[in-house]
Amino acid sequence: MRARDCSSTGPKHAAGTGDSLLDIGAGVGVLSFELLAHGLSSATLVDASPAYSSAARAEAEQRAVSARDHCRQGDLVSLDGTVEQADVVVMHRVICCYPDWASLLGRATQLSRRVLALSYPRDQWYVRSLMALENLRRRVSGNAFRTFVHSPAAMEDVVVSAGFERISRRRTPIWCVDVYVRRDRVHQ
Repeated sequence: MRARDCSSTGPKHAAGTGDSLLDIGAGVGVLSFELLAHGLSSATLVDASPAYSSAARAEAEQRAVSARDHCRQGDLVSLDGTVEQADVVVMHRVICCYPDWASLLGRATQLSRRVLALSYPRDQWYVRSLMALENLRRRVSGNAFRTFVHSPAAMEDVVVSAGFERISRRRTPIWCVDVYVRRDRVHQ
């Protein structure tokens, strides 16, 4: 499947004024706060880390956006049924931290009304080597956290099967960023 350039799809696919956002693996909420400042109506931040969720809540208070910013602490898959759909769902550097990526990505597609954007490590030998070394370092130091390089084709199959079409793919030497739109919204 060949991706089209975002500019050819027009602004109707981008996050815009009045849209809602679900930021999965939001960390301290940097992306959400930036998008709220540029016109999104609301954002729901979900992160498994209590420390990140606490920091995001504090930042929302400081920025005076608490009424439009909702922080949920927990694993999105475990929060099944308690997180509402959003116009735009983003997953920035989350898939690589989740061993059961298919459940997480499947849940993300269910929660997206229109746009799904995700970033993940490229499936290249040098990326796999770097992650293996980093995982070894963690194992030796007693840290149970691991990172993963999942199959981009398998991830795309999950998203396309859920009714989305990829409209953009951007790459750096390490990362890939894909943007999908629900097929029924592509030509509107």
